[in-house]
Amino acid sequence: MTGKRKANGARSSATNGGTKAGQPNASKAGRTPAGSAGKAPKGKHPRLRKTAKWLGITGLVMALLAVAGFTVLYQAIDVPNPNEDFETQTSFVYYADGKTQLGRYATQNRDSISYDEMPQSVKDAVVAAENRSFWTDRGLDPKGIVRAAFSNAKGNAQQGASTITQQYVKILYLTQERSYKRKMKEAVVSLKLQRQQSKQQILEGYLNTIYFGRGAYGIEAAAHAYFDKPAKDLTLRESAVLASVINNPTRFDPANGKENKEALLERYQYVLSGMASMGTADAAKVDKAREKLPKFPKVKAESAYAGQKGFMLEMIKRELLRLNFTEQEINGGGLRVYTTFSRKAMDAAKQGVEEARPKGKKDLHVAVASVQPGTGALRGFYAGQDYLDSQLNWATAGGSPGSSFKPFALAAGIDAGYSLKDTFEGNSPYEYPNGDRVRNEGSGPDGLGNDYGDKINMIKATEESVNTAFADLTESIPDGPDKILDMANKLGIPRWDKSRTGMDHLRTSPGLQPISGIALGSATVSPVNMANAYATIANGGKSAPVFMIEKVVDESGETRYRHKVSNDRALDEDKAADVSYAMQQVVQNGTGANAQALGRPAAGKTGTATNADDHVSSSWFVGYTPQMSTAVMYVKGSGNESLEGYLEPFYGATYPTMTWTAVMKRLMDGLPVEEFPPPAYVDGDAPEEGHLPYTPPPKPTKKPKPTKTTETPSESPTKTPGPPTDKPSNTPGPPTSTCGVLDPNCDSQNPSPTDSPTNGNGNGGGGGGGGAAASREQYAYRE
Repeated sequence: MTGKRKANGARSSATNGGTKAGQPNASKAGRTPAGSAGKAPKGKHPRLRKTAKWLGITGLVMALLAVAGFTVLYQAIDVPNPNEDFETQTSFVYYADGKTQLGRYATQNRDSISYDEMPQSVKDAVVAAENRSFWTDRGLDPKGIVRAAFSNAKGNAQQGASTITQQYVKILYLTQERSYKRKMKEAVVSLKLQRQQSKQQILEGYLNTIYFGRGAYGIEAAAHAYFDKPAKDLTLRESAVLASVINNPTRFDPANGKENKEALLERYQYVLSGMASMGTADAAKVDKAREKLPKFPKVKAESAYAGQKGFMLEMIKRELLRLNFTEQEINGGGLRVYTTFSRKAMDAAKQGVEEARPKGKKDLHVAVASVQPGTGALRGFYAGQDYLDSQLNWATAGGSPGSSFKPFALAAGIDAGYSLKDTFEGNSPYEYPNGDRVRNEGSGPDGLGNDYGDKINMIKATEESVNTAFADLTESIPDGPDKILDMANKLGIPRWDKSRTGMDHLRTSPGLQPISGIALGSATVSPVNMANAYATIANGGKSAPVFMIEKVVDESGETRYRHKVSNDRALDEDKAADVSYAMQQVVQNGTGANAQALGRPAAGKTGTATNADDHVSSSWFVGYTPQMSTAVMYVKGSGNESLEGYLEPFYGATYPTMTWTAVMKRLMDGLPVEEFPPPAYVDGDAPEEGHLPYTPPPKPTKKPKPTKTTETPSESPTKTPGPPTDKPSNTPGPPTSTCGVLDPNCDSQNPSPTDSPTNGNGNGGGGGGGGAAASREQYAYRE
């Protein structure tokens, strides 16, 4: 041993005392090289030692004070009785009247089981997932507490650093309050509980109270909610899944989409690996189980979620999470949530659909959404089916609105300087500068769509949903596609948020891009957002974000959230009146004639859209009165399947418009009849020439016949009140009557509705519902 020490010492001396290549010898230079361990000048060491001494004393005093304080708290705080009202801390949801209960979250009716009834795989999986030191710690994780304290002090996301014991204490004995006071009390109670109960008792209590998602509190309820079996029959795979979801029941629920399932798989594999490393599961079995998740049977939802209630509760829950309420607060925090949903509006949507939709079409989904102009409040909706049959909400999933998107292009055109009087290309097809083409609905004389003349005004183009005119308008507006996208967004259509996936399109519009055919409505938009955007027009151009929660009150009576209605000017009032006037003509004389059955002033637009096979896959009518805006969408199966040959007729002018009317009759029942403002015929500086109002050539003058009288007959043009009532045919040509459409000085700017010829299917004016053309052109213009 002595010889080894000498050898080491010699090696150390050589290393420290020798001179590295390229460096001067410090001793020869008579100074200490920078960075070396030479002696410091006199006077510095005493000062450092003095500072260190006082820092040490200060730290010791603070530590003693902390210990003394904790000791006082430990003596003062007792383990409280379990929350007597724990089972009543359900969050309740109310209709807009503030009194009628819509539903509630997490009934919390637990079926507690004993520790021995719990499979060992569940106990081991939960320990591996939540607290791997559970069997050896004293109920606290000091390092985790310090780490969380620093993170929270820096303003980062709240961190819990809770052990299983702490989680159990917080749930059963304390509250969900987020404060350092509650955290300190939690730590003290956890230490005391550790002395009063065994580890087995704590784990048993934890597994009988912790929230697993799907309204399930406790392992027995969770086993039924996820796998439709009692906890005692859970397999290793199933146990690992349930242990995984505790961390974040919403994110790790595989029923919430593909991304959630992928996230669950990652967490599931982490749990299984933890079990293997802890020796609580056989490594070979773990390797096999890691490969894939277990199968999830279809579990029938609670009857409390039947009909549309399940969709309402799910929508409200998503919104609460967006407003930063936690899953635990929602399902066990005793919140009182007051919504915008009206029982009258919800019933109107359901009953209107049942009245108007064709019978015996099980794969047909009819979505409805009603938004109040001026507030953005979602008053009612119909998701397409019973929640117990399918949890897919078509009112937020949506589809391509086709020509129902055209009013946003009209608004952008008027905002850019064009007027309702200006004319655009009505003949079919229309060719874009890049060679793409768009055609109108119908076959036309050459099989390329109906012709409406080379000068058709925007009222007529809207009334009959003329695709070529809207294509011409889009091209004529400087940066037209971008301006139309901006206008749609300002009115209430969200932009495409590519970070949002899944079928909930309440805050995104997949595919909405500034392309040449944007006015033809090929993007995916939800009926809720279409109704809200039309509500902006009904509200004189002032927009309000759509919302569904009025306020949230916690168990102590404190208001945690209150919605504030905000109106932003999206479109000048006169311009909004003009857009609205054009859509009133759709109802009075155009493709939305079936909405006249409402018996009061209404405005709206039909639309259909096609899939990649050029088959109509969705059919729409969106419209409003001054008091309410409602969107109706028809889709089949997965939402992109053909309606042709399945739903006849499939145009927006028929079933969607009749459904809208049935819904709105119920909504308007008992409300006063309100009129729309007259059109302003705003005429700005048009950005491009060649779109001036059409002026028909003068009629040939007839030579007067000789008479015996000396009087000279005078011919005065006869004013014909009302907009043009001629319907398009396959013969090209402009409207022959312009009074009421082009001339603001006509005797009647708001003529009474006139009968419109139909094609036998109720399609006013042969416009094909407006949408079929639009949707077909989503692909036709790419020729």
